Amino acid sequence: MLQRHQIQISMDGKGCYYDNIFVERLWRTVKYEHLYVQAFNNLKEVRSSLTCWFDWYNQERFHQGLNNQTPDEVYYQKLSRQQAA
Repeated sequence: MLQRHQIQISMDGKGCYYDNIFVERLWRTVKYEHLYVQAFNNLKEVRSSLTCWFDWYNQERFHQGLNNQTPDEVYYQKLSRQQAA
């Protein structure tokens, strides 16, 4: 069915688990650093809180894997280099 609709499965060709590892790590971080340590009264609070958390995660939280830069710093550096080229 996927081939019939020209949809490619997001895999590296070997069916490797590496394709989802970054998303799995992100959601583990969200759960353990944010969701499990707070109490929410309704879904609206959860959504609002997650929006704030992701803004902080991308704009202010330094990441060892990114040479102690924020994701936004890395992304926008690459974007500005591409636009300059």
